[in-house]
Amino acid sequence: MNAAPARVWIVEDDRSLRLVLAAALREAGHAVREFADAEAVVAALSGEVPDVLFSDVRMPGADGLKLLQRLALLAPQLPVVMMSAYTDIATTAAAYRHGAFDYLPKPFDLDLALAAVRRALAQQAPAPVAPPPAPPAPALLGHSAPMRELFRAIGQVAASGLGVLIVGETGTGKELVARALHRESARSAQPFVALNTAAIPAELLESELFGHEAGAFTGATRRHAGRFEQAAGGTLLLDEIGDMPLALQTRLLRVLAAGEFYRVGGRELLRADVRVIAATHQDLDANVAAGEFRADLLHRLDVVRLQVPALRARGEDVPLLAAQFLAAACAQAGVAAKSFAPAALEVLRGHHWPGNVRELENLCRRLAVLSAARRIEREEVAAALGARAAVAGATGEDWESALRAWAAAQLAAGAADVHRHARARLDAVLLQAALDAHGGHRQHAAAALGLGRNTLTRKLGAKRRPRKS
Repeated sequence: MNAAPARVWIVEDDRSLRLVLAAALREAGHAVREFADAEAVVAALSGEVPDVLFSDVRMPGADGLKLLQRLALLAPQLPVVMMSAYTDIATTAAAYRHGAFDYLPKPFDLDLALAAVRRALAQQAPAPVAPPPAPPAPALLGHSAPMRELFRAIGQVAASGLGVLIVGETGTGKELVARALHRESARSAQPFVALNTAAIPAELLESELFGHEAGAFTGATRRHAGRFEQAAGGTLLLDEIGDMPLALQTRLLRVLAAGEFYRVGGRELLRADVRVIAATHQDLDANVAAGEFRADLLHRLDVVRLQVPALRARGEDVPLLAAQFLAAACAQAGVAAKSFAPAALEVLRGHHWPGNVRELENLCRRLAVLSAARRIEREEVAAALGARAAVAGATGEDWESALRAWAAAQLAAGAADVHRHARARLDAVLLQAALDAHGGHRQHAAAALGLGRNTLTRKLGAKRRPRKS
């Protein structure tokens, strides 16, 4: 005897998306009902409760988060899969706090929706918890696919209390991720304390972590509370954990295992009620293999690993970040508000950003103070960035890395015709560079590129440039 089809409801104000999702669910054998707003769903619940509900976040009238809160009372065991094109930390975390079973950032593959239904049917949705006070606006910004995935991961992990290892290049914003994890956790009302282990001399690092008693060593004239005490009940970020000396790694491992520690020179046993988050730009797995980092400590820290994307892998976020940084820099410097011209933003998007978000922020600070114009043009940005402004690096390795990052970002975002688009842009860059190098002389430019003059003319298409006879 065949089991009854699962009852799946969809509440989505976008009719096209609703129809496509409903068709895929029906083809998979589910019984589907469609709704255009939250009120219609609430009214329908008086007659029956579905097995799974898909809900948009932003809808006319009551939004998806308000619907989640009502469902916590009306149908607390109902698995709800949230869908949104506006994925940020606060929204994602709020959805999980209110009991969402899963969160799908739009656009999503229909196979992911079907997989979410299978998981929901296989297990009971977690009980919703009372939401804490609304957090402040998120410090992390971005709409790109890598950032949407990072926001989703933060929302899933923040409330768990698990140890997190944040990895990423220097300047990507690892501390901002740690602060977001703290802000969205049950410890948010308690201290967030950060310690850059690479910035503290090795002989002082133990005291900075665990504190010391008066007289513990030369110069210790009074008791000092270490970072574990300062972060009591809250979150401790150990930044650049890969630079921690091996001897101190051993003591840190004991503290993480036992949850207790002594101050340097002390006899009083103290409780370490702290969530430890570690961050690094190093490859800790390679450090373990080289004997430079303890494998057992890595296992303790690396319960969940979050990868912070490099800025070059999220180029579509650059205009948003640049506008925010420039506005903040102008306000901080007390100068008139400035903006970037569209061509200037294109230069910023094309830069390789070896210093990541920190490099972009510092550039905006310089331009806020040094630019005389209210509108910052392409030439000024190119001059500020130097010779690498228009092309992401002068060496072959640099531009190939940039191309790989660009392609990865395009594919992750679900872009179409990536190869055709890349070839067109590559041709345009090469043709322009060759013409500039040979003063607009098409025959010489074609020869330098290994092309026939007719081929170059055809590729230029409608372009008309002066040429020497």
